[in-house]
Amino acid sequence: MDLLKEIFGHKIEVYAFVGPSGTGKSYRAQMVAGEKDIDYIIDDGLLIKDNEVVAGESAKKAPTKIETVKHALFYKEEEKQEIIKAIKQYKPEKILILGTSDGMVKKIASNLGLPEIQEIIYIDQVATQQEMETARRIRVTEGKHVIPVPTFEIKKDFSGYLLDPLQIFKSKGKGEKPYISEKSIIRPTFSYMGNFTISDTVFRQILEHLANKTEGIHRIQKVRVSNFGEGASLYMEITATYGTNVMNEIKEFKEKATKEIENLTSMNIVDLEIVVKNIYVPQNEENT
Repeated sequence: MDLLKEIFGHKIEVYAFVGPSGTGKSYRAQMVAGEKDIDYIIDDGLLIKDNEVVAGESAKKAPTKIETVKHALFYKEEEKQEIIKAIKQYKPEKILILGTSDGMVKKIASNLGLPEIQEIIYIDQVATQQEMETARRIRVTEGKHVIPVPTFEIKKDFSGYLLDPLQIFKSKGKGEKPYISEKSIIRPTFSYMGNFTISDTVFRQILEHLANKTEGIHRIQKVRVSNFGEGASLYMEITATYGTNVMNEIKEFKEKATKEIENLTSMNIVDLEIVVKNIYVPQNEENT
């Protein structure tokens, strides 16, 4: 333990939650953590604190299942060091590691330099056989995986892929506070179901709706959408309204449009370029 204190600067209790892939571990992770008074979870390459991702990148973004396993085990030095740095910064007293086997969670703890796991909780201790079979069926037929953080926390990490918020309300027992949490269901990039895409028309409709409320934009002439791995890049040509502070209007419009599109589509907007092609002068219309 002295060596561990030299690494992290404080004592850490390590727990593990183990179950076969697709049986609902991540779905129940926060409940298990709450019962053990644990604030930090390590799941699929992420360090999560109280429903917030504080370090790491989800292994589910890896292009193959082999890469996913390597990422989840923190084989790469830079991935390992990012989590270790976060543990040093946040100084968790307890950590819950999720994995598919005893060997996996022990390997994760070892790779991160954490102390030995003092207790392993198994999925069949907290879920019925029927619940596990249902979770596995959803994984196989729909290619979905649950990460124990809210949708907005992983939206930018999973730009372009399907996200479904899932709210859970469970009572821990008489006299106990109810457990309420939101999970995020994502589809891994290597899923046979394919990528989740959004029609360019959707982007244009959202932009036109916001433009109608923007004094400095008379109308949108053209919209072009380019989809990159990290998100969508939008290009707009507009007719601006003469007599308004066009630069300020465009700046505010870009902020609103980016936020609105990300909220409505779960797509990350990496760039929104607006070019003024024409000027609309209201008086001219009155004189004609």
